[in-house]
Parts: sequence; structure tokens; C-alpha cells
Amino acid sequence: MKIAIVAEGNYPFIRGGVASWVHMLISSLRHIEFEIISIMPEDFQGDKDYKYDLPRNVNYVWLYKLRKKPKGQFLQPNLSKEDKEAVSRWLTFGHTAGEALTILGNSSRLGTGEEFLHSRDFWEIVKGTYEESGLASSFIDYFWMYRSMCASVISLLQQPFPKADLVHAVSTGYAGLIAAHIKEQQNIPFILTEHGIYSREREEEILRASWIPNVYKQRWIQYFHHLSRQAYNSADDIITLFERNSRYQEELGARKEKLYIIPNGIHYDRLSTVKRIESSKILEIGAIVRVVPIKDIKTMIYAARILADEKVPFRLSILGPLDEEPAYAEECLELVKRLGVTQYVKFLGQVNIMDYLPQFDLLLLTSISEGQPLAVLEGMAAGLPWIVTDVGSCSELIFGSEGDEYGQAGFVVPPVNPKAIAEKCKWVYENREAAARFGQNGRLRVKSEYQWEHVVHMYRTLYEERVKYSGRNWF
Repeated sequence: MKIAIVAEGNYPFIRGGVASWVHMLISSLRHIEFEIISIMPEDFQGDKDYKYDLPRNVNYVWLYKLRKKPKGQFLQPNLSKEDKEAVSRWLTFGHTAGEALTILGNSSRLGTGEEFLHSRDFWEIVKGTYEESGLASSFIDYFWMYRSMCASVISLLQQPFPKADLVHAVSTGYAGLIAAHIKEQQNIPFILTEHGIYSREREEEILRASWIPNVYKQRWIQYFHHLSRQAYNSADDIITLFERNSRYQEELGARKEKLYIIPNGIHYDRLSTVKRIESSKILEIGAIVRVVPIKDIKTMIYAARILADEKVPFRLSILGPLDEEPAYAEECLELVKRLGVTQYVKFLGQVNIMDYLPQFDLLLLTSISEGQPLAVLEGMAAGLPWIVTDVGSCSELIFGSEGDEYGQAGFVVPPVNPKAIAEKCKWVYENREAAARFGQNGRLRVKSEYQWEHVVHMYRTLYEERVKYSGRNWF
């Protein structure tokens, strides 16, 4: 059996998060062949940028870059009246019919992306949406904004794709778009897994973005919701990690009968063997996190300044790569200096967390958006209490879902609230025995509900059933 996994902005070029999950899944299913379709920005070049040693059951990594310019001779569009109608309705977010993807991905019908985007057909599409929108902004600015959206879609759909028995996208967006197209092309099953809700995350980013004019933000938001609806409508199974996300998916257009929950999991036996080092007088705080804006490292740093002012003896060790968004990492380092907390806050880079977990009294996550973070599960398995922000499934991990009897595993605070973080850190410093009990509660919850072996079994079963029922005989 051969599975094509489609990933946007992560595996195998980024450490942690979804990329780590993909690597674990492939490594655990060694009897299955995998093709990796990785969608990345222009500055990623190939295997020299990999952050993982690929498992032997990975046949090939297909690297596709957004807005890649086509090579060779341009072809004129060759669209029938029906083709034009289907393309127009899809590009104006009117429907998600798979036939439109087939046309957009076929250069002999549409022409290359560059040629189509210079055509009268495309001009009329943009002109029509502009008139319907009632915007008072410049039509030329609107045209180039719209062209940018469509260029990415056409560029991706006109790539060659590997043959597979099943396609599995690990987000909606561009990954879900490609998976929907491959399903249509090859008539194979399509499984979608969302760790976080992609369209909501893009919406939050767009609303905060200073580089997008306010007048166009709503159109960009509609665009990403359209991509998500395409994935939801095309997928045979729509999986997420916890109940709240499943409800969001249904609200955003996913059909209820397609929805499943498969939680994250970790290698419990390895992490549960962590032996705590006897606590010192200093409160040892750890953060297992990528240094990127969505993780809101700056809130940790501001909380460190408050703790220092409260005369709490502590050290905050941030474990994670600084090279994913270097500009943001530099801002964090500068903030540490500006707030005068260099003696308290240390950035240790990419390390083996097993070497550091024994020394921590407490772990910290200050993200402004999450799915079901593996780092929290790993720390819980090691018996450590957490302070987390109320995003994704963090609250469910700390307090348990309905019927859970294991008890509180730490604290949940609002996002972007350094004062609340500092208050809970101080509580842990003053109540170490109670905090240690929180850690044991978390360990029991992970042992019962979040073991990786359960995750692998569920995905193996789903893969086999879907391929079997599609009529493909690989047994």
C-alpha cells in the first residue's frame, strides 16, 4: 500500500508540531510506503534543508513551492463555455466542485497559470468580483491581490503528483487543495487530519497582519475558508484531535458523518521513566517550544520580569530551535536584554528534552493558537505540572474531558497575560508538593488516554479499510 501525505509548511523541513507527528506516524507504519508532498516557500531548496532523517519507507519527497513561475512555452487557454463557468465559480468561491480543480490543473485546457492570468477570461472574473464587492479601492490593487491568490492555486495544481492508493492531507489550505485534486485525478480515498483549524488560524493572522490593507482582509479570509471547504467537501474522513475542533469543523462546513476524533499520543513508556532531580531553592521552569510568533515567547519573557520583581528565585529555560523565524527570535533575545532578565531566561536551542526534563519543576506554554500540543503530553508523561494558555485542547489536557477522574494537572490562563503566568509560577514555587501531585495526575491521564500505540492502530486500521473499500487490491 502506498500513501501520499500532503503537508504545508512543515515536514520534513520544520521541527516539532505537525512535522514531528508526521515523522512519528511514518516511522511507526514501516510496512506502508509513503510519498511526501511538501508545500514550502521559495527559500527551501531540498534535502539539505531536511530536519529529519527520512524513514526507509519514504520513497520520495516532492517539494512544491508557492507561486513558482512556470518554465517553457506558454499555452493559450482552451476552455469551453462550461469550463469557463466552472473555473469562474471556483475562483469566485462559489462552489467546490472537483471538476474545476481538474480544469485548473490541466495546462492543455487552462493554459499555464501565467498565461491564464493574462487572459481575458481571468480579467472578466476579477472585474466581476470587484463590481459585486462594492469596494471603493483601486481596481488595479484589487486585481493584483486577486491574481496573487489564483497564481498560488494554479501553480500547485499544475504540478506532477505521485501515484498512490490513498492521499492523506495533514491540514486544509493548500495541502487540502492538492489532496482534493489528487483524489479527483486518481479516484482514490482522501483522509484529512487537522491538528489546528487552518482557516481560523489564517483568519487570526490576516486580522493582525499590517502588510494586508484592511479593505482586502475580508477577501483573503474568504479565500482561506474556501480552500478549507474544498477539503471538507472532498475528504472521505475528517479527523481532528479533540471535540472542540470537531465542532468548529462542522460549523465551517464539514458534514457531521465524516467527522472523527483521534487524539495525539506520545511514547509514554520512555517519558514516564524520567527521574526527577531533587528540587533546589530555585524554581526551574522549562518551555519546550519553537521560537515563533504563534507560540508567543514574549509573554514568557514579560512574565519573567514580573517574577524577578516579585523576588521569586527562578530560571526559565527555553528549549527549541531559533532558526525557523530568525527575525522573531532576535526580537525575543533583544526583549530579554531590554527587560534586564538575561540572568533568568536562557535560550538553549534544539536539545534532547530527556536531558532537561529531570531538572524542571514546571513547564510553560504561552501559545496564542494550538491544536493538541505534543510537548504538553510529553511533559505530562514525565510527571511535570503545566501552566498553559486556554487555546486548542490545552484546557482539556489539564483538567480532563467529561468523565475524567484523574484531577487537575496544572493551570490554564488566558493568552497574552504575563501577570497570570507569573502568579501561577509563584504559586508553584510556594506550593511544590501540591504542584508535584498535579504532575502525577497528568501522568495518569496520558497513560490512560494519549499513548502513541493507540494512534498508530487507529490510522493503520483506517488506511486499510479505506483502501480495501475503494477496490484496490494491495493485500
